[in-house]
Amino acid sequence: MSTDITELLAQAGPLLTGALTTYGTAVLTRAENAALDAAADATADSGRRFLQRVWRRGDAARRAELETAVEAADEDPDAVAAALRLHLRRALAEDAELRRELAELLAARPAPSITITAHGERSIAAYSIGTAITGGGHRTDS
Repeated sequence: MSTDITELLAQAGPLLTGALTTYGTAVLTRAENAALDAAADATADSGRRFLQRVWRRGDAARRAELETAVEAADEDPDAVAAALRLHLRRALAEDAELRRELAELLAARPAPSITITAHGERSIAAYSIGTAITGGGHRTDS
């Protein structure tokens, strides 16, 4: 199994979950609509585009398999996630061009914005923090 495929699937996981949650079974067939897509979460829209590319490239049997997995999303999300991973892993292993397209799609996503805010006396805020000590009476020379 290619590390590239494993990496692609790891990166795509949250996108696929977002797409299924937002679009449900229409995720595969929903046409792009600029007004609706602008309102949709960027993660969900990227996941929709990811799944649609896989769906369009598949033969009739592969499309039916993917449709079945997506239709079960409401019933058992864990089983759907496993079925989607299996389907995507096979599709990516068989189609180098699809791997390239999906890697480009993932790379083109905008970086998520992060807002960090702290309010109040002695409050702190950080993206990542090891040890934080606020207030009086703390010794760090022990």
